[in-house]
Amino acid sequence: MNILATEVPSVAATIDSWQAILKAAYRRPSELADELKLPDAMAAEAATAQVGFRLFAPQPFVDAIERGRADDPLLLQIWPTTAELTVHPGESSDPVGDSQANALPGMLQKYSGRALLVLTGACAIHCRYCFRRNWSYDQSPKSLAGWEPSLIAIAADTSIQEVILSGGDPLMWDDERLGELVQRIARIEHVTRLRVHTRMPVVIPQRVTPSLLSAVSQSRLQTVVVIHANHPRELSAAVRQVLRQMAERGVILLNQSVLLARVNDNAETLVGLSERLLECGVLPYYLHQLDRVTGSHHFEVSVERGRFLMEEMRRRLPGYMVPRYVTERPGAPAKIVLA
Repeated sequence: MNILATEVPSVAATIDSWQAILKAAYRRPSELADELKLPDAMAAEAATAQVGFRLFAPQPFVDAIERGRADDPLLLQIWPTTAELTVHPGESSDPVGDSQANALPGMLQKYSGRALLVLTGACAIHCRYCFRRNWSYDQSPKSLAGWEPSLIAIAADTSIQEVILSGGDPLMWDDERLGELVQRIARIEHVTRLRVHTRMPVVIPQRVTPSLLSAVSQSRLQTVVVIHANHPRELSAAVRQVLRQMAERGVILLNQSVLLARVNDNAETLVGLSERLLECGVLPYYLHQLDRVTGSHHFEVSVERGRFLMEEMRRRLPGYMVPRYVTERPGAPAKIVLA
């Protein structure tokens, strides 16, 4: 996955813009190790481990990592390790069957009534457990005009009520281009909902600009934004502020997490995450069992443990703050609820 995979032009960067933050993101383990006061040996291992999927971490996310702590739960999500180089039974480069759902270049149709557009391979951060880390993003169109065949196909299928923008991260597109795409989707009469899956407001809250808010909220479509946070410390005061701004525009906010060993595989963290999400105006949506992408075994938590944690969450939280514990299986007509 290449952070420069998209050819969509971006707005000129100012010193504190999200574009400038992206350009200044950490790409070398040695530089991030210096910033976080980590041992040189860790940096050397990470440099060896990042084969084909390099470190990429922006400063706002790095600021939330505890200095000098090699097992910090935020650091573990982004730090390359040699454990990624070992392939375990059951792992796959396409663990959720995206390739078999590829209806048109960049357009996936897995579930009834929905179409998903993989807008770009570019992300604001490289999560080591990413289920699309091996996806061939070259097939996705590189311009708005290139997406017209998919939009025509959606218009021809009156069963499609929801269009999902995904990636990579769809908010790597600039506001103008994104707004044009949203308005083009809104012209399809039978489409009533727009869903955007993004980690951007969590890792670079500066991305939520007034023009972005207008792009995603000023159409006839009901807009749902699904963010991705795995630990309560990811939800800083700045993140809370921009999420509240989105909610004030009428955007429905949901969160999906992945159950990750040593990151959030304890009840205190998961309960704290749900509580913090609600403070930010976000409802917990899904807690995903790890998708077994190649090299992710060290993140896996047993389903038995996951079910125990769900029971603990139900015991401690009101029902609306408890996410559904799910897994995704290739070819299944919906997510499979585990607890």
